[in-house]
Amino acid sequence: MAKRGKAPKGKKITLSVAKNCIKITFDGKKRLDLSKMGITTFPKCILRLTDVDELDLSRNLIRKIPDSISKFQNLRWLDLHSNYIDKLPESIGQMTTLLYLNVSNNRLTTNGLPVELNQLKNIRTVNLGLNHLDSVPTTLGALKELHEVALHDNLLNSIPNSISKLPKLKKLNVKRNPFPKAEESDMFIDSIKRLENLYLVEEKDLCWTCLKKCQQARDKLNKIKSMATAGPRRAIFSSLASPNSTAKESQEEWRIRSTSL
Repeated sequence: MAKRGKAPKGKKITLSVAKNCIKITFDGKKRLDLSKMGITTFPKCILRLTDVDELDLSRNLIRKIPDSISKFQNLRWLDLHSNYIDKLPESIGQMTTLLYLNVSNNRLTTNGLPVELNQLKNIRTVNLGLNHLDSVPTTLGALKELHEVALHDNLLNSIPNSISKLPKLKKLNVKRNPFPKAEESDMFIDSIKRLENLYLVEEKDLCWTCLKKCQQARDKLNKIKSMATAGPRRAIFSSLASPNSTAKESQEEWRIRSTSL
């Protein structure tokens, strides 16, 4: 009988190796960066480094995230993009300090998203793009602090109203989904754009200098909009729209922007 070929073992991550991968970010946070290391299984040794603020396991070969990831109780930033993950553990709901979650470019299905995601009450950015989602869990509508949601490049044919009506949502990317009507994706985007047109003060409450600055900013914005209308349409939410397989090698700029929201 012929022997089966062995699956690649991947790089062995020891505690010593992991400690050497801890970096201090520009804003003084401890970041454990194990991206692009050929890791095939979640390294258990890093459970001894749960005091880090950020964890990057992106661009590896990981298929499963264990329940023990919830031991990272101080984690604000979790990047798992570009792996082979088809399911998130229920324990992720216990990571209530999370502000940023990127699980794009994996193999997630709708059934692979646990209901417990609705416990991430502080989260501001969620990237679920480039997966196999055929519907969006309505539980995401409970995340009232969400600023950015990426659902591009999935199998969606509708978006729950609870998502598009999130009170603080500024950017929603639903591009390249099989909506029944092409204009349906634009409808969701337009509903978010309207949020950007709200004025929080009235003109009569501004001093002359502030009013002039606002008018100049408004004129500049209108000019940019008119130029954009005349030329080819640019994809909004560009920082989350790029397929991660061809994304920039460094996502430091995105990380800083997301965690500073």
